[in-house]
Amino acid sequence: MKFLKLNKIPLLFAIVSIAFYISFGYDLERSHFVRLISLYSALFFIAYLFIEKFFPKHRENFWFLASLGIVLRLIFIPAIPNLSQDFYRFLWDGRLLAQGISPYVFTPEIYFKEVSESLGVIVSQANELYEGMGALNASHFSNYPPINQLFFAVAALFSGKSILGSVIVLRVIIILADIGVLYFGRKILERLTLPVKNIFWYFLNPFIIIELTGNLHFEGVMLFFFVWALHLIFNGKWFWAAVLIGLSVSVKLIPLLFLPLFLKYFIDKNKISKNTILSNFKKFNWTTLLKFYTIIGITIIITFLPFLSLEFIQHFSATIALWFQNFEFNASVYYIIRWIGFQVVGWNLIETVGKILPVLVLLFILGLAFFRKNKTPQQLITAMLFAISFYFLFSTTVHPWYVATPLLLSVFTKYKFPIVWSFMVMLSYSAYGKDGFDENLWLVGLEYSVVIGVAVWEIFQTKNRPVRF
Repeated sequence: MKFLKLNKIPLLFAIVSIAFYISFGYDLERSHFVRLISLYSALFFIAYLFIEKFFPKHRENFWFLASLGIVLRLIFIPAIPNLSQDFYRFLWDGRLLAQGISPYVFTPEIYFKEVSESLGVIVSQANELYEGMGALNASHFSNYPPINQLFFAVAALFSGKSILGSVIVLRVIIILADIGVLYFGRKILERLTLPVKNIFWYFLNPFIIIELTGNLHFEGVMLFFFVWALHLIFNGKWFWAAVLIGLSVSVKLIPLLFLPLFLKYFIDKNKISKNTILSNFKKFNWTTLLKFYTIIGITIIITFLPFLSLEFIQHFSATIALWFQNFEFNASVYYIIRWIGFQVVGWNLIETVGKILPVLVLLFILGLAFFRKNKTPQQLITAMLFAISFYFLFSTTVHPWYVATPLLLSVFTKYKFPIVWSFMVMLSYSAYGKDGFDENLWLVGLEYSVVIGVAVWEIFQTKNRPVRF
């Protein structure tokens, strides 16, 4: 009764949130953009109230907010994703792997033309999965790394021939990963003496609940392994951290961007004052760093080993290259370059620009690694935040769920622009109208103007501000 008296208003908003999430998951089509952004805006505002207004007044409400985050995820359990069709490809790959067939050797398109008859391979509900994923997805080889594929296979093994059953299995995995992020994220915040409420900008954020649990994107699983690894690193346990980072890379390749940033964290650690949070760490040095990278590399190789072949290397690398040289969606700097290209030479320069932009990103990350102080956990995570943000800034394709990585990193820093981004990125869904795909570049421009504006303001205005929200 005391809890009810103290939390009448939060409980009311919790009920409203549940109703809105039910509407979002079961009564919304992607093409209904006005309704989508309206529901999302309401959910985002309610999340803000919970995190910034209700939580500080009743700090014992951590478990209430954690429970609410789980309940809101469970709402989606029997729902078919309505904002993304990628999960159909997940199920396709999983059903191949469950039969002992590499999902990297042929495309769904090739399956219908050649493989099903010549090799006798049968994919349950092949027509439904093919139609669901779309012709574009079906025409390319799989680009999902092995540990990701393992989860797809688990869904196939436990659900038989049921699409909904496979969706439920994948959703449970993603929910468990988010709970893991909450657990290790809280530990890191406590160790860094930062407000624990910060982690709810990940766990209670409607962006995370909708894009990961709702739409079945595996950024959360990747981040679970990675945040667990960070927790171990900050406690001096680099060996198992390296294994976890290797697993994280084998879910999504993104953590590869962060590897150079560990350089100064390892080799300069002994120069840090004994009064810092790092004083009880074992000595790190060049030898430790080399071992750290070696363990990561070995872990990645082991996970890829069952699939390694010349054919796999050709198909996997070619598909990855498509994201840089062929696909374009919700980009920022690239769209400006593309417009200039049309004005100057009269055609799209994506094939050329797609080769140059990754080089610029690599140079930027190496600059962060060699010239920035990354000696403390906060400095290291901030460098990671800058690295991933710069990467997406120069990417030709930025799907909404990609923002999950900078969002999680931001909760351990003094920067809030990824939180703003987690709201603004939903404007990209305006591209999916009733008449087909058509990006509204004015809304894309608005998204990045706001996000970049907030980021620039924070960089210049918060240089000496304590690391808290």
